[in-house]
Amino acid sequence: MKHVVVVLTEPVAGREAEYDEYYEKLHLDEVLATTGWSSAQRFKLGAEQGMACPLPYLAFYEAEAPDAATVMETLTATRKRRVQSGALNRQTAGVWIFSETGPRHTGD
Repeated sequence: MKHVVVVLTEPVAGREAEYDEYYEKLHLDEVLATTGWSSAQRFKLGAEQGMACPLPYLAFYEAEAPDAATVMETLTATRKRRVQSGALNRQTAGVWIFSETGPRHTGD
């Protein structure tokens, strides 16, 4: 079953450049290498409407697993194999796993 892992984060104040470097040049690839997930991409909030987004940065991963609990277990079990940057504000970060409920639609 396909799942998407959504991670909202922000840098520690004054450490934005270090945070960006860590995420883009190390963290995304380490997550893929240690979890076996298929893709990773990072986004920065550009606009919003309605309820305010709590954090400005989103990392989006695609994973295959029997269920969402297995995806979270994999993320947790492999954490010690990845570099943990002090530039990422861990106190405000959050992780959500969403499981597919239907087929993928495309504009083709």
